[in-house]
Amino acid sequence: MRTPFDILADYEQRSLGHAVRLPARELGPETWRGVGYRIGDHRLVSSFGEVVEILSMPPVTPLPGAQPWLLGIGNLRGNLFPVVDLKLFLEGERTVLHEGQRVLVMRQQGGDVALTIDELYGQRSFGEEQAIDPAPLAQGRYAHFIDRAFHSDGADWGVFSLSRLARTPEFRQAAA
Repeated sequence: MRTPFDILADYEQRSLGHAVRLPARELGPETWRGVGYRIGDHRLVSSFGEVVEILSMPPVTPLPGAQPWLLGIGNLRGNLFPVVDLKLFLEGERTVLHEGQRVLVMRQQGGDVALTIDELYGQRSFGEEQAIDPAPLAQGRYAHFIDRAFHSDGADWGVFSLSRLARTPEFRQAAA
């Protein structure tokens, strides 16, 4: 007797046999790819390797005694994780939360963390010929996290290092 798993695996194999393949878009080895988003006036991108997931804003339970930028604890599929207002952490200004709010989930030592963003732009790809000086984008607290930048479609994009954010002592110490 076939198990439900065997039936699903067979169904998947038959379905893939009929799938229409899109032509592959050639990306050179010098192409940088990531997830584009906005925080305040900053258009940022973070590497696909640093973004675990993009989600709708989960319900958040506030934590007493935490930094103001730590909104609280969210629950995703039974896993608890901190939800951080990244704009408040970086700029000192609270993110205006709205229906359809998105969060980026990043992995850090000890578990995932959700970061609020103002707007999601989705996948972005940049060639080396689009590289620009990151200094104008790396002002204030952003200077610690942006060391590359690109210009595309009339906008400048700072490459924001989520892994560097996760290692920042202030970010790791969320107790007030």
